[in-house]
Amino acid sequence: MQYLLMLYSNETGWSQMTPAEQEQGVAAYGAYTQALKTAGALVGSNRLQNSATATTVHVADGKSQVLDGPYVDSKEQLAGYYLIDTPDLDAALAWAARCPGASHGTIEVRPVWSM
Repeated sequence: MQYLLMLYSNETGWSQMTPAEQEQGVAAYGAYTQALKTAGALVGSNRLQNSATATTVHVADGKSQVLDGPYVDSKEQLAGYYLIDTPDLDAALAWAARCPGASHGTIEVRPVWSM
């Protein structure tokens, strides 16, 4: 079954890290991604640009309303995702717990609705 691991974090966190801490972060995510690949669980992943680059679309009364910026204003923003394929929710939760982002943000685990 496929699960989407959505990584939420404080967007200013990266810029507040030292270069050495950033290198450690890149290495941790690289190792995590490689572990997912080795296990055959990785379907896809990407890091997202800052939420200030977002555009939101809402249709009301048949008319599109397009706004710059994120839909919600909160401390943590969606920073990236991993799409994984695991036997069950317990396995997906185990992978979420291993994600480096779990130590400085929140990982939302949601099953993919297969159509």
